[in-house]
Amino acid sequence: MSLSGRLEDVGLADIFQILSIGKKSGSLVIRGDNNINALIIFRKGLVVRAETNALTEDVGDDLLKAGLIDEGKLQLARMVRRELIDKSIADILIELEAVDKHSVDKIAKKRLEKIISILLPLEDGDFVFEPNIELPTIKELPDPGCELSRGISADYLIMEGARVYDEQQHYGHILEEEFPLGDDFMSETVMSDTPRDISALQSLTQELRLPESLSEISLLVLRFASDIFQRGVLFSLDGTQLVGLGQFGLEIEQPDERIREMALDISNSVFFKKIIKELKPYKGKLQRDNVVDSFLNEIGNILPDEVAVYPIVADGKVVALLYCDNSIKDEPIGETPGLDIFLTQAGLALEKAALKKKLLERNNK
Repeated sequence: MSLSGRLEDVGLADIFQILSIGKKSGSLVIRGDNNINALIIFRKGLVVRAETNALTEDVGDDLLKAGLIDEGKLQLARMVRRELIDKSIADILIELEAVDKHSVDKIAKKRLEKIISILLPLEDGDFVFEPNIELPTIKELPDPGCELSRGISADYLIMEGARVYDEQQHYGHILEEEFPLGDDFMSETVMSDTPRDISALQSLTQELRLPESLSEISLLVLRFASDIFQRGVLFSLDGTQLVGLGQFGLEIEQPDERIREMALDISNSVFFKKIIKELKPYKGKLQRDNVVDSFLNEIGNILPDEVAVYPIVADGKVVALLYCDNSIKDEPIGETPGLDIFLTQAGLALEKAALKKKLLERNNK
């Protein structure tokens, strides 16, 4: 899936969400009208590399400033790079054993966050995303940057970028130390041992207070679930029909269009009817019937070892159903307390949206 367009039509935060939900891999090149150019690399929906000419210093300067290398090693790496232009300064320093990969990751992560905070406010310029290609050469970037060992979620980067931007606007600088190197350096969000759904819960619950339509709430639900599971489909429930709203991770042709065209009559499905009647999430073996088999055929005809199905309840009844699995890599499904809480909040948000709609209709009569 290639993407291209203007930033004034599609903001960078929206692009991030599209690539995150779809678990896309590839390169995103941004060329701002203010001569800010940037490269962002995604691996399965996570950001693993970013660089921009908006920063005058490269990652080598950052390592020197943090006291992790000395001036002699940096100058040697720069000399080597003149002959090996495809390699980054960071990669050369690692090969020279001037610094270890773990230390580089620490600095590269903070640099990546800073770069995203610079790019998020851009409103004018072009963007191009190309999937599954080699690292592109961009002449405006003197160094391709350093690829992180572990990617960072797009949601976290959007939230952190907004925080950095606000602090710079209000205080003229970022409140935290620029290069904190304590043991807790890598503790934020996906770098910590905290379950991913708990890590994302606070930021997305805040966003859940703003949406006032089913489509907006659906997008937030899919964003949350895509950080935990490999595949997922969200349905609305209309009588005995499950109607497709959206998906993430499906490896089929035109997945969004096919899911939106999907309508499953569950009147003869013991599996789906039981979940809806009990108003409780289900995790375990998929209990097959004709409706379930038809659904599996539509999403790629892969039978997962485990599935997770979450009813979304509003006003005491199920209004939507979230199906998830890890069939691509066959990973076990663990506990998801954060998602459980978030879906409860999503149900309340839907209740609020429905109530507001009724009040507006009454006032307009």
